[in-house]
Amino acid sequence: MLTAGIDHVATITKDSERLQRFYVENFGASIEFDGPEFPGGPRMSIINIGPDCELNVFEIEGNAEADNQTPMYGRGRIDHIGLLAASLAEFSEIRERLMAAGATDGVVTVFGRKLSMFFRDPDRMECEVLVANPDFDPENVTFGEPSARFR
Repeated sequence: MLTAGIDHVATITKDSERLQRFYVENFGASIEFDGPEFPGGPRMSIINIGPDCELNVFEIEGNAEADNQTPMYGRGRIDHIGLLAASLAEFSEIRERLMAAGATDGVVTVFGRKLSMFFRDPDRMECEVLVANPDFDPENVTFGEPSARFR
């Protein structure tokens, strides 16, 4: 394989502070950069969401895209972002934080070797957080079932 994963995903917001706060408070993210992308350009935030992965967020005043929500598979080329939790303990902590923030109902689904939970960020972009499934059995692969670990 010639690649090592996703470097960044670029998104648009109309409220950078709110979006930064959400990722810092719920994922322990850090803000690497917050300023004009180039002289006279739009405000850009680089939010580190992993050791080698970031959100590049462009603040566009008056942009109403966050208000235009469509069901999964109807959103265009990028449907959602999947974030990888560092461990099951971190996944559990993220889950608790997102539930407290009202960003998810907390349902965890088994997708074979991974556990998955969907959430919406403050711009209402649907995202997913995943972690390795400690109960994965290659002889009995399960997809789309609720996780017994998180009932």
